[in-house]
Amino acid sequence: MPTNSSPQRILVCTAWPYASGDRHLGHVAGAYLPPDIYARYQRLRGNDVCMVSGSDTHGTPITVRAAQEGVTPADIVARYHGRFVQSFKDLGLSYDLFTHTDSQNHWDVTHELFRNHLANGYIYQDRQQQPYCLIDQRFLADRYIEGTCPICGYHDARGDQCDNCGNTLDPVDLIGPRCKICGQNQIEIRETEHFFFDLGKASPELAVWLSQGKEHWRTAVINYARQQAESGDLRGRAITRDIDWGISIPLPGFEDKVIYVWYDAVIGYFSATREICALKGNPDAWREWWLDPDVKSVYFIGKDNIPFHSIIWPAMLIADGRGLNLPYDVPANEYLNIEDKKISTSRRWTIDLPDFLSRYDPDPLRYALTINAPETRDVNFTWEEFVRRNNDELVATWGNLVNRTLGFAFSRFDGQVPAPGAYDEADLALLAASETAFTEVGAELEAVRLKLALIKAMELAHAANRYLNDKAPWSQIKEDPAAAATTIYVSLQVIDRLKVLLNPFLPFTTEQLHGFLGYQGTIFGHSYIEEVTDGRGSRPVLRYDGSQIEAAWAPGILPPGQRLQKPAALYKKLDLSVVDAERERLLAHLGQAG
Repeated sequence: MPTNSSPQRILVCTAWPYASGDRHLGHVAGAYLPPDIYARYQRLRGNDVCMVSGSDTHGTPITVRAAQEGVTPADIVARYHGRFVQSFKDLGLSYDLFTHTDSQNHWDVTHELFRNHLANGYIYQDRQQQPYCLIDQRFLADRYIEGTCPICGYHDARGDQCDNCGNTLDPVDLIGPRCKICGQNQIEIRETEHFFFDLGKASPELAVWLSQGKEHWRTAVINYARQQAESGDLRGRAITRDIDWGISIPLPGFEDKVIYVWYDAVIGYFSATREICALKGNPDAWREWWLDPDVKSVYFIGKDNIPFHSIIWPAMLIADGRGLNLPYDVPANEYLNIEDKKISTSRRWTIDLPDFLSRYDPDPLRYALTINAPETRDVNFTWEEFVRRNNDELVATWGNLVNRTLGFAFSRFDGQVPAPGAYDEADLALLAASETAFTEVGAELEAVRLKLALIKAMELAHAANRYLNDKAPWSQIKEDPAAAATTIYVSLQVIDRLKVLLNPFLPFTTEQLHGFLGYQGTIFGHSYIEEVTDGRGSRPVLRYDGSQIEAAWAPGILPPGQRLQKPAALYKKLDLSVVDAERERLLAHLGQAG
C-alpha cells in the first residue's frame, strides 16, 4: 500500500448519465475516462480518494423512450443502468460507487436539501408559462419539446438547452416548437404553478467565490462562470414539473407534481457519498468529505454541463446553509467527433461503448481517447487513427519494448531478473529519466492535463527503446555477458517504473505486466458489481476495492533475482481492414436511422 505522510482527501465526481441509452465514445472521452485516470493516479500517490456517480433515472429522455417503447420508465432504467454498470466495469472505471438516483437514499437526501433551501429562503412558489400539447393533453417538460434555437437558429434545440451553441433556454422561447411525444406542433402556452430555486439570491456569493483562487480552472469554464455570476441575469429556475416520474415534493398538496431532474441529479454527488459511507458501515463519514474545507472536490463533465456545475450546483450548495464544500475544480472537456462528423444519437452516428468493447480490448480505447483527448478543443476520432495508434504506439513501441526485454531476460537469464554490473553514462541517464518521469508525469496529472501526461510517459518508453537498440544486448551477450545483464536489468527496471506511470491509463495490460515481472499481488485493486437493496427496491452498483494496492507513485527498485513469468504480447496488432469494416458499420447505422 502506498504511503503518504499527509494524505489528501479528494472527492472525484463524474457526470450522471441518463439511463435512456448506451454511453458512446464521446461520453467516455469527455466525462468518464478522465476521472478514472485522475483517481487512479491520486490513489497511487496514497491520497484518500472517493469517486462517485450513478445513473440519472429521472431525466425526461427516459420517459420519452419508455413512451416510445410502450414500457415503464422503471423498465428503461433497469435496462440501461445495468448496461452502464457492466460496460464501465469492462472499461476499468474504478468507481467507489456508481449507483442511481431512484434509491431511497437519494430521495431522502433530495428531500433534505429541498427543505433546507426552502427554510433558507432560496425556494419560492410562482406561476410559469409552460408549453402544453393539445394532442397529448399534457404540459411538456423541457426535453419533451424541441424547436429552433432563438439564439443561433439550430433546428433541433431542446427546451432546456441548445446543443449547438450551448446556451440554456426556456422552452417558451423556442421558435416553431414541436412535441417530442406526438411529433406535432399543436402547442399552446398555459400557466401552471411551480417551485423555483432563486439563483439570483446566490449570485453575489457565487461571484465572490469565483473571483478567488480559480487560476487552475480551464479558461472556458471560469470565463463562463464569472460572466454568468456577474451579469445580474441569474434568476429563479423552476425545480418542479407537472409529470408523474420523479422524486416527490416533500410538502402536502403537491402530489400531482414532482421535483424536476436538473435539481435532483446534481444532488447525486452528495447522496452517493452518503450512500458509499453507509455501505462501508460509517454513515456519518460523509461529513469528512463535505464539511472539511481541505477536501478537494473535482467534477469531470462535458462542456454542455458547465452551467450546472460552475453555477447551479455551487448555488445549491451555498443555499443549503451547512457550509458544504464548493467545487475545487471543474475540468470540463470539449466534444469528440467521429469521422469528421458531430456525434448524433438520433441519426445513429455514434460508437456505443458496449458495442466497441464487444470487438476490441479496453486499454487501446483508453489510450486512443486520452492521447487525443478533447481537453481544450473539439477533437476527431477516426478508425484509421485508432488502428495506427494501436499498432504503432501500443504494439510497436511500448508493447515491443516489453516483449523483447522480458523475452530476452526469460530465455537468456534463466527466467530471472539479472543482477546489474557497473553502470555507464547511458545506463545512469535512462534510470535518472525514469525517476524524474514520476515528477513530470505527476505534475500533468495533478493539473488534469491527461493528454500531456500520457505523452510524457510514452516519451520514456521511446527513450528505453532507443537505449535497448543502442546497447544491443543480443550482441553484448556473446562477448560480455555481464554488460548484457546490466542492459537488461536497466531496461527491466525502467519497464517496471513505466508499469506504474502507465497504470492510470492502461490498467489491464499493466496488471498483466506486473505478473510477468514476477510480482504476486496486484498494482491497484479491482472493481466489482454488487446488488444493493433498500426501500425502493434493488439495483446493481459498481464498487472498487483498493485494499490490495501494492504500487506507489514513486520509482521503485526491481529486485535482482526475482523470478519472471513467461511473457506474452500485451496488445494485438489490428489489420487495416478494420478501418473499412468499421466505417461501413457506421454508414449502415446512419442508413437505418433514415
